[in-house]
Amino acid sequence: MPWIQIKIDTTPDHTQILEDLLIESGASAVTLQDAEDQPLYEPEPGSTPLWKKTTVVGLFSAHEDMDEVIDYLKINAHLTPFPPCKVEIVEDKDWEREWMTHFHPLRFGSKLWVCPSWKDIPDPDAINLMLDPGLAFGTGSHPTTALCLEWLDKQQNQLKDQTIIDYGCGSGILAIAALLLGAKKVDAVDLDPQALEATIDNAERNHIAPEKLSVYLPETFPAMQARFVVANILAGPLVSLAPTLATLVEPCGYIALSGILAEQSEEILQTYSPWFEMEAPVVREGWAFLSGQRNQSAIAMV
Repeated sequence: MPWIQIKIDTTPDHTQILEDLLIESGASAVTLQDAEDQPLYEPEPGSTPLWKKTTVVGLFSAHEDMDEVIDYLKINAHLTPFPPCKVEIVEDKDWEREWMTHFHPLRFGSKLWVCPSWKDIPDPDAINLMLDPGLAFGTGSHPTTALCLEWLDKQQNQLKDQTIIDYGCGSGILAIAALLLGAKKVDAVDLDPQALEATIDNAERNHIAPEKLSVYLPETFPAMQARFVVANILAGPLVSLAPTLATLVEPCGYIALSGILAEQSEEILQTYSPWFEMEAPVVREGWAFLSGQRNQSAIAMV
């Protein structure tokens, strides 16, 4: 099958936005490359450093209208000016196998590992999440997911026997991590039916009992509340969904938000402050993670 790719030179702050938009516009695969031959020395466990100048590469079928793809990126990325990009034909490869060679086991916090299903487990005594994300986003390699996983690892004692809502579940990585860390039940939500399929497949791979995990499209999600709500999406949806997400957190429960650029964190803090006592942002490589506890006084506001 012939392929075509788009290469976009950008900075670490904008890689996640471009990566997500490329996937939304139909890319079969998205990879990140060094644009300036900058060395990266051995990172700390669980960290994923990016080059100061990164090339985001989206792989498409050669039949795709790349003018439409570029227009979609420019309209939705809100980057002024839009970074340089070029489109080129590429040689045919087994792209799934190519991607698999770059996905390695990663540790998050003190107990949790995320391991590709085709790699050996580094620590058999740890909590090992076996992952094959397929077409759904979420391997733990990006700071947005890594920060969520580290937070869940820290909450292990409080997660025990609790119900969790994972809003924007992607591959199911956060939902499955919560269950492996002791949660009683997870309700996972995503706009993409493929993400729900990936979540179910990955749960089965980790021997999660079917009654412990339910998946929903947003329009089918029933009214409920949970002790913990995690949402690793983007800043725009987090703002528009704030009242909805707030209603999902039970009194004195906790919310965790990711997918936020560092410069967007203040807006998100202000948006959620009517309902939550928010902690200071945790920032890594230009991305922010926010968490907070539901105010008792906010119950009547929702």
